[in-house]
Amino acid sequence: MQMTTSKEFAQKLDSEDTLAKYRGQFFIPPGKTRAEQLYFTGNSLGLQPKSVVDYIQQELNDWQKLGVEGHFHGKNPWFSYHHFFDKEAKLVGAKPEEVVVMNNLTVNLHLLLASFYRPTQSRYKIIMEGGAFPSDMYVIESQVKQHGFAYEDAVVEINPRAGEYALRTEDIVAKIKEVGEECALVFFSGVQYYTGQAFDIKVLTEAAHSVGAYAGFDCAHAAGNIKMALHDWNVDFAAWCTYKYLNSSPGGVSGVFVHEKHGNNPDTPRLAGWWGHKESERFQMKKGFIPEPGAAGWQLSNAPVLAMAAHKASLDMFDEVGMDALVAKGKLLNTFLEHVVMDAQASNDKLEFEIITPAERGCQLSMLTNENGKALFDYLTERDVIADWRQPNVIRLAPVPMYNSFMDVWEFGELLKGF
Repeated sequence: MQMTTSKEFAQKLDSEDTLAKYRGQFFIPPGKTRAEQLYFTGNSLGLQPKSVVDYIQQELNDWQKLGVEGHFHGKNPWFSYHHFFDKEAKLVGAKPEEVVVMNNLTVNLHLLLASFYRPTQSRYKIIMEGGAFPSDMYVIESQVKQHGFAYEDAVVEINPRAGEYALRTEDIVAKIKEVGEECALVFFSGVQYYTGQAFDIKVLTEAAHSVGAYAGFDCAHAAGNIKMALHDWNVDFAAWCTYKYLNSSPGGVSGVFVHEKHGNNPDTPRLAGWWGHKESERFQMKKGFIPEPGAAGWQLSNAPVLAMAAHKASLDMFDEVGMDALVAKGKLLNTFLEHVVMDAQASNDKLEFEIITPAERGCQLSMLTNENGKALFDYLTERDVIADWRQPNVIRLAPVPMYNSFMDVWEFGELLKGF
């Protein structure tokens, strides 16, 4: 396809877009200078599906009419509510029993590290990307300290080469090999939040296993964004939030993946709770924890039904569309965005920025700006462009396939030209 940055080309792409109808199934915030905002922060908080209110209302109705009996006699019985999320596994390329929805992301990371970071005096190091999302850094810092290790010694951070912004896969693999038998865990994000780089999860997992380490991933910016095959890639564990690309309410619930080789092993160590106990015997109220097979055995408490109802509304939509269609449109949308912003820069001497997102990406473009970057961001905000500013000088843009249009991107480019 010969790509141009004209309005007519954007309109043509929208007319051919098989997912265009889904835009109308979301609430797009109204603007002050335009009817609808140009919303490019689906990588931070996805927009609200219009169906959410009905999904939550159903649980409120059952609570109102049934009280505690809603656990077994509601339309969606709360006792088994997590079973309604088997579709989650399709998003990350897993078997249904390898995935469970529970808690929030950082809580789940700590629960997973309790199982998969069990260091010894000789094997205790964690390899991760430098500049990881702060929550990941804090999780790892507290975990190694809890085991009596100093962060500077136990954590090996890998940074890009001088003058580069993305990490090279071969550099990560080389560092894993170098640390070797001292490595207990390789822990990366699936997609780097700042640059938008999508890491090669399969290769990193293979490298970790080659030195006897576990491989785990924070897929907060990957779930619902890029195509994954966590089971086939033999990943040990992963977790993700659902409020970014998965559009499932602010602070919403989190998904967890535990490979079946660990989830079906009752001897896999874990922190236990009532809801992770063998489901068929849960109400026998006996001593002695017997884990439910699969990722469900990591549950602690019963489902936060109202938050999960919001996620269910979005998940049903994702299941209808499918990741193949979403990824295909997302790639085209992001490529068009790159052409548009570079065309705008070529036509406006005041625009100085560099795209630091590599070709291995999902639905994100990170623009490294100069000293006028914040002024540019404020200019866009005043004109109803909802983007994301990250210190010290990056503007993150994430047009997502479920509700963004190609005309959104074209109109953004016109605003850039007018800066």
